[in-house]
Amino acid sequence: MAGVTDHAFRATCRACGAEYICTEMLSAKAVHFEDRKTAELGELFDGEAPIAVQIFGSDPEIMAECAEKLASGTYKYCRNQNRPAVIDINMGCPAPKVANNGDGSALLKSPELAARIVRACVDAVDIPVTVKMRIGWDESSICGAEFAKRMEDAGASALTVHGRTREGRFSAPINFDEIRRIKEAVSIPVVGNGEIFSADDALRMFERTGCDAVMVGRGALGNPWIFSEISAALDGRSFTKPSQSEKIGIALAELKLRISEKGERVGVCESRKLLAWYLKGIRGAASARNALNSALTYDAVEAAMLGAVFEE
Repeated sequence: MAGVTDHAFRATCRACGAEYICTEMLSAKAVHFEDRKTAELGELFDGEAPIAVQIFGSDPEIMAECAEKLASGTYKYCRNQNRPAVIDINMGCPAPKVANNGDGSALLKSPELAARIVRACVDAVDIPVTVKMRIGWDESSICGAEFAKRMEDAGASALTVHGRTREGRFSAPINFDEIRRIKEAVSIPVVGNGEIFSADDALRMFERTGCDAVMVGRGALGNPWIFSEISAALDGRSFTKPSQSEKIGIALAELKLRISEKGERVGVCESRKLLAWYLKGIRGAASARNALNSALTYDAVEAAMLGAVFEE
């Protein structure tokens, strides 16, 4: 979700029923070296609590320093007084530029180092530290339950488990059995993650793993009301999805917020791919996406989006 979960997206998800949100992942080294852009990714806004700030890295000392700075708001270029409820450590990102540096999912191959990182961060902050992980590096080295137990012993307060290996990226089948084994191996909460694109997917995750909660990632792209849909299903209530016009209204409200924070040109350019997801299943989506690719103003985006909805 890097490049996606900025404040405008998070605010949209919150308004659509998300109970807990997370920032984009921040490089601990970048915070250590006082990179301004990275620092701004850690900015938290009014109305976002409870929110976690997610960090990644593989040096225990630098990770602990980063966690302390983010938890206390003492990092350079901090622009607000809001504080996170949780520091989340990413040990699941499969991206080569992350894993090839020994960060993210690469830590699944170094459980002792991973445990040292968690312990260092736990000792550095006075808020919970959680871990986002996968079930192993590849199918020949599935280590989810053992790795999870090490993270618990190191002080992690909860685990979010993506039910694939690093090798499986985002296409392999979800291994529900391994998530269940992880849940049974630890006493801390386990959050199930992976392939949750509907309320039925969430209910299946609960049923097949016994997890305590579910985390939605890609399933919220162009579909932020999935959180209300899941809540309704858990409560046994009916849920009516928004109409096409209502979907576009939500998308344009997200764009307005992004523009108010980043300016029109940047806000529009950063919104193009995000807004395109809202067009899925709408007649005229193809031509609207083409128009979005060259749009530079709010008015141009609005014309493209509304044109798709009202195309005959």
